[in-house]
Amino acid sequence: MVTTVTSTERVKQKTRVGAGGAPPGRNGRNGKGPGGGGNGGKKRDGAQRFSPKPYRVTLWVLIAAIFMMFAAMIASYIMLSQGETWPPLETPRLLWLSTGLILVSSLTFEAARRSLKAGGDRVYVRWLVLTLLFGLGFLASQVLAWRELVAQGVYLATNNHSSFFYLLTGAHAVHLVVGILGLGYLLLRTRRRRAEKDAELKRRAAVGVVSVYWHFMDGLWILLFSLLFVWK
Repeated sequence: MVTTVTSTERVKQKTRVGAGGAPPGRNGRNGKGPGGGGNGGKKRDGAQRFSPKPYRVTLWVLIAAIFMMFAAMIASYIMLSQGETWPPLETPRLLWLSTGLILVSSLTFEAARRSLKAGGDRVYVRWLVLTLLFGLGFLASQVLAWRELVAQGVYLATNNHSSFFYLLTGAHAVHLVVGILGLGYLLLRTRRRRAEKDAELKRRAAVGVVSVYWHFMDGLWILLFSLLFVWK
């Protein structure tokens, strides 16, 4: 009878050890072995914690807000143009230059993104600098176009047509400045290398976010450019 009780207690002890994990010793010493839950497992998990999803979600929320704002302005522009006869507004020819510059900037940005993906850091920086220069050139051509309208005696408050012209092009220019700041951030991040293990992943995620925003501003300008030239 005593022998039976002793065997039963031994079985219970073995069961408890198996359910609670490996005892201190061979592989479970201080929880640092393969079966333990020590700092080694946390470090491996910490290296995989970065995810670009928050960046992308924030980007698409921003793009949706900007699109809704411009959609409201475009709808108002079209409705008001049908309700009255607007005086003719000679669209500045410099807008053609602006359009060409922003289209080329999208191509150079895409070339920069592909260069980074291929591991060509120097080529990536060159394309990124070109994109920044084209963006600044776009803003400069916009300022010159506004000055051309002022020389014609067309101001913001001249009529509804001129008001919407300045409003649409000015709002787009302000949002493009945000993209230019993003380009500047990417260049600074390239010059200042970080020791983090996920620094390269973060940089590529940032490039992806800024590139989508830049292409969106490109497409938005094409829409505005067509509207201002066609719908007068």
